[in-house]
This record gives sequence, structure tokens and C-alpha cells, in this order.
Amino acid sequence: MSLKKRVSQPYEIKGVDALFGVEEAVDNSSAAFLISIKQIVLPHQQPRRYFAPQAMHELVESIKQHGILQPLLVRPQKDGKYELVAGERRFQGAKTAQLEFVPAVIREMTDVEALELALSENLQREDLNPIEETESIVALLGLKLNQTTESIVALLQSAAHPEREAVDNVIHSQEWQSLLEVFNTIGKFSPESFRTNRLPLLKLPIDVMEALRSGVIEYTKAKVIARIKDEALRKSLLSDAIQNNLSLSQIKERLAEIQANTPENTDKKSSSLKKKIDEAYSKVKKSKVWDNPNQHKRLQKILVELEALLVESSDDN
Repeated sequence: MSLKKRVSQPYEIKGVDALFGVEEAVDNSSAAFLISIKQIVLPHQQPRRYFAPQAMHELVESIKQHGILQPLLVRPQKDGKYELVAGERRFQGAKTAQLEFVPAVIREMTDVEALELALSENLQREDLNPIEETESIVALLGLKLNQTTESIVALLQSAAHPEREAVDNVIHSQEWQSLLEVFNTIGKFSPESFRTNRLPLLKLPIDVMEALRSGVIEYTKAKVIARIKDEALRKSLLSDAIQNNLSLSQIKERLAEIQANTPENTDKKSSSLKKKIDEAYSKVKKSKVWDNPNQHKRLQKILVELEALLVESSDDN
């Protein structure tokens, strides 16, 4: 028998029903039920993966004192359980607070409607981290345009060069118009700003991406650190940046130092120095320094220092 009790005062679902044409999935006049928390299961595809520990602690304390002020949204399953659609933070907070029952609005909806609504709710959260936000927007675009992530990325990239004639065909296509509708509804990015500032996050090295996903580093810093190809050097700078809370300018300075000391740049420096010495030697032979007794002393001093340097180099080898 289902452990479900009607809540005497209806709850109101706010903020998620106006997005992306899913208002039929949520009825603000619908009453919530108290459902056994043991009957609620998480969906296979969850847009949200990380919750800030401090924020979760505060939520748990609030739930302990005041209960859940806004109900969860769930959909019924064939086995008598309910799949969570929206409100995972509240659900996890309720579990931590050891609640037996939680208020929830029960709605029938398709897999696509459920995922779309879950993504929509997450996009409205202020504390959604950049990786999750980017993945959620790409997933939403995929749902709306019925395309894969790869196709969505390719569509966004196809408009990156407005000087090309092919771009005109892209931006006047029905796909692009549908894409614009989604970005206009989100209201936070244009396709160009999203392509430039957010799509690169999906190609970050795993270590940098996980640090960004867990909220321990800002995405502007993460993008700079990701430029380091050497894994050991990258992890070292990433750890240093997190532990010492390095500023963006400090990270850029460290990056410049690392790049300057790479074998490739060291070889370039050596080649450049050799070229300068050859040029200087050629100029000295052609100059009149030999004919000027006043400059012989300085030239002799330079030769002594050069010979000493050569001796040191020979000893090192």
C-alpha cells in the first residue's frame, strides 16, 4: 500500500513552469501529498551532481526547524515508487534531516518532459556551477532540437565565422531559430557568448573539470590552468591555486613562468642566444675596435670572462 497522505494546505510550485513549454507538467493549484521518503527514487540522468557542503548544511538545519517549505515534484513509476523530477537539494536535505515523509506534487509526464523540467529548474539556481550549467544548457538544446550533444556543439561552432557565406544559411535555419528561442528564454547567454565562454569548459582536462565541478576554483582560473599540457605541472599549479587561493593574475604569472621554462622555449632561447653571439662576433671582426687602444682593455676583460665561462661549461660536461 502506498504511503501517501494529502497535505491539508496546498503548496505552490514556483519558477519552473514557465520555461520551455512545460507548463502543463506543473499545475500551481495542485495540492501536494506527503510521501514516504523511502518511496522516492532518483532518475538515471541527473543534471545536478554537486552540492556545496555549507549550503547543504544550512538547508538541513532549515528543514529540521521549519520542514520543507516548497514541495518536491515527482512522477509515478510502475513499481509504486515515485521518480524525483525537481527538488533534489530538498530531497537530499530531507534524507540527512531524517524526515520520514516529504511533501510532493505528483504529475504524470514523459521521460523528455521530466528531464526538461529538471534541467529547467537547475538552470534557475544561482549556485549552479559553470560545468553543470553548461552541460544543462547543452542538454536542453539537445532536447529542444532533438539532436546529440555533438550536433549542438557543431551547430554553435558553425556560426563562429560570420564572414563566411555558409553562416548565413545557418542563422536563417529553423534549427538556429529554435536555438535562439532557448537562449532568449534562459536570458543569461547569447549563442556567441555561450560558445566563446562556456563550450571550452567541456574540453577541460579531467582534474581541472572536477575541481571546477566541486566548486573549489572559479572557471576563469580553471581555463587558464587548463592551458598547461604537462599533467604534473598542471596538477601542481591547480593544487597551489586552490590551497593558496591564488588570484587570476598570480595564476597567469605562474603560467608564464612554466611556459618560459618548457624544453621547447629553452631550446628557442639557446638558439636565439647563439645567433646573437655569432652576429656580435661578425660585427666585432668588421669593426675598428682593434684599432682603438682605449678599447683594448675592455675587450680583454670580455675575453677573460668568456674564457672563464667556457671553462665552467667544460667542467659541467
